[in-house]
Amino acid sequence: MVADSDSNIAWHRVQLKKNRAELKALETARFTMGEIASSKRNGQTQKTLAELKRKIAQSERVIADHDKRTRRPLATDLQSLSNGSWGHWDAYTQQQRKTGQRSPGRG
Repeated sequence: MVADSDSNIAWHRVQLKKNRAELKALETARFTMGEIASSKRNGQTQKTLAELKRKIAQSERVIADHDKRTRRPLATDLQSLSNGSWGHWDAYTQQQRKTGQRSPGRG
């Protein structure tokens, strides 16, 4: 993972990882040990799960917003590709084109 210069984003990334791990552990425990439907703990577990999901969604939104604002575009859209100069992508150099030479190993 790339280090973030913004400490708020770095904090959200750590919280996101921590909360996802905690959510996974809680859900795994629920299904492996089971819960009694009428228990008081069941309500508390549901509240904890809902809170973790809320925190995860909030961190994901903050990180996604930051990434949209700061990441460079990948330049794979048609407009970006059509505006670029493709001359340097040619397999032959200018000298080879003039003399009609091909590089060794080509048929």
